[in-house]
Amino acid sequence: MALLLDIATTAALLFIVAAGLFVIFGVLKIINFAHAAWLTIGAYTTVLATGMGLDPWLSLPLALLVGGLLGALTEVAIVRPLYRRPLDAILATWGLGVVIVQLITLGFGRDMQMPPALMGGTVNMLGTPYSSYRLFLLAAAVVLGVVFVLVLERTRLGLNAQAVIMNETLARALGMNTGRVRMITFMLGSAIAAVAGVLLTPLSSVDPSMGISWLIGAFMLVMVSGTSVAALALACLCFGAAQVLVSTWVSPILGSVTVAVLCAVMLRLHPKGFARD
Repeated sequence: MALLLDIATTAALLFIVAAGLFVIFGVLKIINFAHAAWLTIGAYTTVLATGMGLDPWLSLPLALLVGGLLGALTEVAIVRPLYRRPLDAILATWGLGVVIVQLITLGFGRDMQMPPALMGGTVNMLGTPYSSYRLFLLAAAVVLGVVFVLVLERTRLGLNAQAVIMNETLARALGMNTGRVRMITFMLGSAIAAVAGVLLTPLSSVDPSMGISWLIGAFMLVMVSGTSVAALALACLCFGAAQVLVSTWVSPILGSVTVAVLCAVMLRLHPKGFARD
């Protein structure tokens, strides 16, 4: 039972971490290598909020706000001129991530931070005590996936985003403000990444380089998922299960690279990954 719960909650965590990158890539076709920095910003939002005596749960809306505002600024100042130059955009966002990490190091130092956990304790699951917080992450991932689907299919923003994905030139010709869609998308992706950083704090050391260890796995999961929320969920479940099994039965060190390696193998054998043909 514990192994099955580990697989489910690991898949949920991967989904949450990759979600912000998925949003930006799905609409903008830009690989945001500053994603690691947004995760780190979210984690340090928790450090800052709890250091001021605020409830740790307030870190979630605070990270959402900070991530969204910084995302808007980044889109306008750095990313917008580079939409037609995706390789330059990758370099620019990578450079931005390096700058943010250095600024965080200057402000907080290199020492590991230990903010209070959002939730503690265990829950008895069919006779097996299991972490309440990891179960909360599972619920959060399900809610996030449902919200994604509802936004894409039931809101004007989602419909406009799908139009941009399919044919931006035609969408612009029909009068859609594709520039606004792009900015809102980048804001949402950055905000979700910052919230993911908050959710990582009880499970990962909080230090200036903490986001880097999650970046490659998130990047590879998005590559095998394309623009499908269902494909992302399936990829997280399959590769999350592989990571847990390898970590449990072989080696935690090998388990940490399982997602990236298996995603690379899948892209080699089936370039569209889990996305539909």
